[in-house]
Amino acid sequence: MKLTDVKDQPELFKEKGYELPQYNRDEMMAETTKNPTWVHFGAGNIFRAFPAELLQRILNSKDAKTGVIVAESFDHEIITKAYRPFENLSLSVVLKANGTIEKKIISSVAQSLIADPCEPEDYQTLIGIFENPSLQMASFTITEKGYSIVDGKGDVLGVVSDGFGKGVDEQGHLMGRIAGLCYHRFQKNQAPIALVSMDNCSHNGDKLKAGVMAFVEAWVQNGLVEKDFMDYMTDPSRVSFPWSMIDKITPRPDQNVVEMLAKDDFEDTDLIITSKNTYTASFVNSEETGYLVIEDTFPNGRPALEKSGVLFTDRETVDKVEKMKVCTCLNPLHTALAIMGCLLGYTSIHEEMKDPELSDLVTKMCYQEAMPVVVDPKILDPKEFAKAVLELRLPNPFMPDTPQRIACDTSQKLPIRFGETLKFYDSRSDLNIQDLTLIPLVLAGWCRYLMGVDDQGKEFTQSADPRLDEVKEYVKNVKLGDGDEAKAKLKPILRDATIFGKDLYELGVGEKVESMFVELIQAKGSVRETLKKYVR
Repeated sequence: MKLTDVKDQPELFKEKGYELPQYNRDEMMAETTKNPTWVHFGAGNIFRAFPAELLQRILNSKDAKTGVIVAESFDHEIITKAYRPFENLSLSVVLKANGTIEKKIISSVAQSLIADPCEPEDYQTLIGIFENPSLQMASFTITEKGYSIVDGKGDVLGVVSDGFGKGVDEQGHLMGRIAGLCYHRFQKNQAPIALVSMDNCSHNGDKLKAGVMAFVEAWVQNGLVEKDFMDYMTDPSRVSFPWSMIDKITPRPDQNVVEMLAKDDFEDTDLIITSKNTYTASFVNSEETGYLVIEDTFPNGRPALEKSGVLFTDRETVDKVEKMKVCTCLNPLHTALAIMGCLLGYTSIHEEMKDPELSDLVTKMCYQEAMPVVVDPKILDPKEFAKAVLELRLPNPFMPDTPQRIACDTSQKLPIRFGETLKFYDSRSDLNIQDLTLIPLVLAGWCRYLMGVDDQGKEFTQSADPRLDEVKEYVKNVKLGDGDEAKAKLKPILRDATIFGKDLYELGVGEKVESMFVELIQAKGSVRETLKKYVR
């Protein structure tokens, strides 16, 4: 039984518990080609597990007629190996905390494209989509790195500076390509459009806007495009950059899921690892919980995604929800488990939640240290959200998420996941930053993680991070058993506001992090003993 057999053998899939699309896919694809409404950049697992599945819901209910066109600029093999061989179908496997799984054939992707001028046919198709006035939105799940036009030191990337002087269709950076596609829309009809980041980062719409507008401004200054294009791109009634908050844990394809599907005689379970080290498959596994909150600014209209559970609201509410999740109730807990889990030799998040010290660490950090800074967004209750995270989502034994995956790009995550809370404490007269213990402990734990040596003194490979080579240089000569002399080696890191949001010494916690670091490096087993000291 192969994924593409669903067209000819729908009853076989139904018999084995697979939920099938409730619409005519051929009609949907024809309508999408004629009147495209939604193009999405970033063809990874989160897109298939969440936005594409949300759209399928309203296609099933007849509240939508068009599908989504997915475009990938970074890893072309996702398109050539995980989409096109399966006719753009995918299997969504939802892993429930009670041990059951939900299997859905997702067919809402009408077309898959490589968003790179090196594939001229695909790129011309994208241009045509952007020139069509029916297009309502372009959305993105490209990770926070995808929007950045500078390196870790703040210097403009070479591909970006080159793009500032090149034509709109000769861009190597996705932000330049998006600006170029918008220029084609501007030239054709100046139709409105919403550019919607759905990435898991703070004020994501502003990050997208900054990246795109850097190219627009440079092109205007260099005389490559008309000044009127700048007016078009900066007019929110024509081009909007809504903020959003997304929350859906989507790990790499898991072997346990492969075994479950094999019992159904489902054959398309091979793991696909691309040359850029993307892990994917014909299926995507995810948790059952998911939230998507979007600022409702769509100048050309939008799909009726509110009927699939998306919460549309104003920017202020999105900001509150995002801070609740990213700074308090989920992301900091994930990062804490990632750092400490790597040091203690764990390879699964749910197993970490059985560890008394780690479970207490994230629970107390959430409720005692982070919750005081939360402003209730009203549309989601912070305490109920946190309770679900701590009691259902993180301990879910059927979710194959790993601390190693979550530890990726930690240097990019710390300023938001912890820095915002530190700055909030510093700004409030009713809160004392010196009362914080567990957040400084996690920051000290990250510095300990940079040594690449676990709590038993064994070397381990740290997860990918754009600043890893830079920051681990500061601790390369630190060894287990070093004393207070190790503190001086941390100062350049702890003073780096680009990592922590602000100089930790200015905030008054730098010395505390130093001291905790020294405790963590005393000997084998010191990570565990230090956790016990501060957590229990």
